[in-house]
Amino acid sequence: MQATEAINETAQATWNKRPLIISGPCSAETEEQVLETAQRLAATGRVDMLRAGIWKPRTKPGMFEGVGAKGLPWLQQAKKLTGLPTTVEVATAKQVQDALTFDVDVLWIGARTTVNPFSVQEVADALRGTNVPVLVKNPINPDLELWTGAVERIARAGVRQIGLIHRGFSSYGNTEYRNAPMWHLAIEMKLKHPGMPIINDPSHICGRRDILLEVAQKAIDLDYDGLMIESHIDPDHAWSDASQQVTPERLKEILDSIIWRKEDINSDEYHAALEKLRQQINHLDDELMQILGQRMKVAEQIGNYKRENNITILQTNRWNEIIERAFLKGDKLGLSKEFITRYFDAVHMESINHQKKIMDS
Repeated sequence: MQATEAINETAQATWNKRPLIISGPCSAETEEQVLETAQRLAATGRVDMLRAGIWKPRTKPGMFEGVGAKGLPWLQQAKKLTGLPTTVEVATAKQVQDALTFDVDVLWIGARTTVNPFSVQEVADALRGTNVPVLVKNPINPDLELWTGAVERIARAGVRQIGLIHRGFSSYGNTEYRNAPMWHLAIEMKLKHPGMPIINDPSHICGRRDILLEVAQKAIDLDYDGLMIESHIDPDHAWSDASQQVTPERLKEILDSIIWRKEDINSDEYHAALEKLRQQINHLDDELMQILGQRMKVAEQIGNYKRENNITILQTNRWNEIIERAFLKGDKLGLSKEFITRYFDAVHMESINHQKKIMDS
């Protein structure tokens, strides 16, 4: 327990820092690479915590799966040289034990582990009685219940300091990102756990270094508590995920380019102006609710006619007509097709539900 208490004390000030910047190589490859990366990251003056992949769960056998526990003393030495707390990914009880033995300050559970409740429970059991902070990445698939379940398992083990990492989700048809950000899911998770820090991982969302700044800025605009960005002394020759890593010096340029937003300011004029606009939003929301209620009443009348004439609820041609009309109007109003589709899908399903009640009555 003494080692655990020391880990907690070392990481505490960093854990509470906002924004929290975590960086380091996707994989620890050699001792020289880890130490040089750590020293160059520390020299930027912008990094708060050093990360490195020790065990790498890979998609296919034969891919580089990390150097294993022999890399942990390298991280321990890097911390002594730079003063940077360290964090690694763990997926088994043995990995938790090894990481804590070598004074790793913060652990994180990876996306491939979060999807498996048995694996999460094994890690949670190994953490019982410790004080080490734990970050939980979103599962690979867009499933908030799995993400929440992983958090609850870790919390039930008595871990008091838990955070979230948003690294994007695997989705069919996605071409722009390595993992689609699906910001609405991360925002929903943040709203479910308002007191829990959430870190954005642009490296795994982007999969390429040229759009890291764009994604990182959006995360900060959405009031994320920090960033985890992979950095390597020679990114193009990294042993894993080469295309998404940047040099420590490039990382500093990215961080210096971000506009760091504040959640609030102490200004009566600002709050008064904002309150007026928020009241307008409230009134408009009330009107929208009234209009939606009226729309459903009309849908019920249509349901009555369909029931009397034995007509199916779903009318594909009519729905296509509605959505195309909405796209045209939405474009003139500055509304994206993505929003129009999600909104009208929800309205359509509610309308179907109202008509089905009529059909079944």
